[in-house]
Amino acid sequence: MLSKVKSFGLRGIEGFPIDVETDVSNGLPHFEIVGLADTAIKEAKERVRSAIKNSAFEYPTKRITINLAPADIKKEGALYDLAIAIAILSCNNDNGIKHENEYVFIGELSFDGTVKQVRGVLPLLISARAMGFKRFIIPQGNKEEASFITGIEVYCVSSLKQTVDFLSGCEEIEIVKNCDFKQLQKEVVDSSLDFCNVKGQAMAKRALEIAAAGGHNLIMIGPPGSGKSMLAKCFPSILPDLTFEEALEVTKIHSIAGELDLKKGIVMTRPFRSPHHTASTVSLTGGGANSKPGEISLADHGVLFLDEFPEYSRQTIETLRQPLEDGVITVARSNATITYPANFTLIASMNPCPCGYHGSKVKECHCSPGQIARYLAKLSGPIMDRIDIHIEVDNVTYDQLKSEEQEEHSADIKKRVDRARALQTERFKNDKNFCNAKMNSYQTKKYCKLDSIGESMLRRAFDSLKLSARAHDRILKVARTIADLDGSENIEAKHVAEAINYRMLDRKYWD
Repeated sequence: MLSKVKSFGLRGIEGFPIDVETDVSNGLPHFEIVGLADTAIKEAKERVRSAIKNSAFEYPTKRITINLAPADIKKEGALYDLAIAIAILSCNNDNGIKHENEYVFIGELSFDGTVKQVRGVLPLLISARAMGFKRFIIPQGNKEEASFITGIEVYCVSSLKQTVDFLSGCEEIEIVKNCDFKQLQKEVVDSSLDFCNVKGQAMAKRALEIAAAGGHNLIMIGPPGSGKSMLAKCFPSILPDLTFEEALEVTKIHSIAGELDLKKGIVMTRPFRSPHHTASTVSLTGGGANSKPGEISLADHGVLFLDEFPEYSRQTIETLRQPLEDGVITVARSNATITYPANFTLIASMNPCPCGYHGSKVKECHCSPGQIARYLAKLSGPIMDRIDIHIEVDNVTYDQLKSEEQEEHSADIKKRVDRARALQTERFKNDKNFCNAKMNSYQTKKYCKLDSIGESMLRRAFDSLKLSARAHDRILKVARTIADLDGSENIEAKHVAEAINYRMLDRKYWD
């Protein structure tokens, strides 16, 4: 007998339909899976056989052939187990399975027939919905993840027997109810990392506020113990809340990578990724045998914090060039070429020299000029050129540390950031953009016009600091953000002056 049911596979963050075609015919008992399946799928024959027998169903002692079509696309993972089992059981009319062609089946099977949760359900459902599929049967463990997708019917099952009972009409299963993302987001509060806990560092806080308001990349240079890491960790507390569309994109990536909290089902706050400086290039960019997303994709719509920036390998640092410019990363491997989103804000920190005290006001540096030059040479000019804001962070004084004066709370800074982002949302409502840092050259010319004083100031800075065209545009973008924080429609000379001040350090140290 023949049967065919639907399942879905993943390529990057996009899903594609799979026809699970089954032929059960007379002959010597044999189970074969064809259709360019990987090892995990070929091993499904043992999981499916045991699950069917241990669920009290009759396993056909015949020749079973499974074809995963289209046959020319590589299939990976164990998410086809449930579809294969249903396809086999539907060949036997005694099981009473009906309307199996109306559903998309996703799930891994245990030997006892339990349906186990799988990775990537959210991107699969979104892709399937876009292709017109409406009804899905998925594992109970992926229920929360599926509850944020509207316009489809999702049924969650915990076992193979429950699935067959549902398809045969012996058991009713409720459709998964949709969750209110905004309401759940309001319940997520983390008060432990707040700028009110950071003493002093007014200039650094100001620079981070500008970075948050415009989505600008930033690097902090200063001695050990000056608070660079703490400032970076507090940075997400002033970022705008994730929109639902951004949350879905971030959740897609985290679901594929297996890092999604299945109790929540969706990423509600902007990611903060901080890989150690020993991280490999592949772990940062993504790739490997299955072309999985890396740290820069997991930081999409959030923050990638690289502490001790020069300690990363030169090759690893240079891989940031394309994603910092384009907002995507293309992972090319022999078996696949996949493009992942990488629209993150880079926050980097570093010491000015190997001992860390070059230029410090509180401690003398003992490094030779050659040692300092070799240390700074680990960061290339093109990388520094792609970082909009450069600031120095020195140690706080004892009086600042013991001061009883209340520092500004992150919530108050976030209000100003939200107002500036609201202006940008209105500005770019007709463009594929969401913040000043992502403006292209046309948008920069349109929205970053200067008066004669500002133009003259920028010209002098361009000539004296030997700026590149990219640095010139980034100064304009930062000035636009500073003007937005001031609520000013036009970029004034004071905004330009402050923006130029944030581009001085690479010339100070690297020249």
